Amino acid sequence: MQTISFVGVGRMGRNMAHRLHELGYPIGGIYDVRPEAAQELAAEIGATATDSLAETTRLGDIIITVVTDDAAMRLIFGLSGEADHLLKRAEGKTFINCATVSPAVHQEVEKAATAVGAYALEACMASSITQARQGTLYLIVGGQKDVFLTIEPILQKLSSSLRFVGKAGEAAKVKALVNMVMNINTAGLAEGLGLGEALGLDLTMLREVFSQTGANSRVLETDGEDMQNREHSCYFSAAHAAKDSGIALELAGDLGLTLPLAEATKAQYDRMVSLNLGELDKSGVAELTFRGRLNSKS
Repeated sequence: MQTISFVGVGRMGRNMAHRLHELGYPIGGIYDVRPEAAQELAAEIGATATDSLAETTRLGDIIITVVTDDAAMRLIFGLSGEADHLLKRAEGKTFINCATVSPAVHQEVEKAATAVGAYALEACMASSITQARQGTLYLIVGGQKDVFLTIEPILQKLSSSLRFVGKAGEAAKVKALVNMVMNINTAGLAEGLGLGEALGLDLTMLREVFSQTGANSRVLETDGEDMQNREHSCYFSAAHAAKDSGIALELAGDLGLTLPLAEATKAQYDRMVSLNLGELDKSGVAELTFRGRLNSKS
């Protein structure tokens, strides 16, 4: 089996590493901007916590990256002139980049990897923590088809649904739209439940009616009860919802399109960030729509 290194071992990366370790894949280097996170995971699965991106590459045949945003991706691949980066002595290595970032950054990373004789794919994750741990992610993949076919067996171990959609940047476009629509649905559900509560309706009954009518949605299943009960343990943060809605809006702006619902949704998640609620789960947008909650939150 090929050795796999990880860069970024937060909620998703950590669980993906555990999943592959349990399947017998050797885990090489583990790097995180929080050294204690890398050290803790390395101790749990018998890997090596590194303090260098280049060393992380050296210790793996395949390097899976799960970082925060465009700036973080450019930094780890040395696209802004950093001295320590993943592409040092990376010839023959394959990078699987799982973060939700702009299509242009995935294209930049593929170009830089190709220049040093390495390979890069985007494998955007349309799932959450539980699926990462269980190996049932929905993965949307973009890049060179032959590279995808080479590492497809590993991606299958991480996913229950695996879809190759085309060249570098295409998967990122699809993922941006997935998250844009999800965020709109989440904000809409919060408004519906918030209004229902203000009208004195039984919210459990209301959610059941929603589930059997045109108001049904995937986020009703995942977030509805949490909104009602103010349970916002983070699976997908409000800060990430704001960031991902922004990616979709930038794509729309480049095409001269106006997306008023996406703009309003991003404004709600931006407001959460400004109120220091950005690390709540996206379901926390209900804190803005239920009457009196901002003044009574625990």
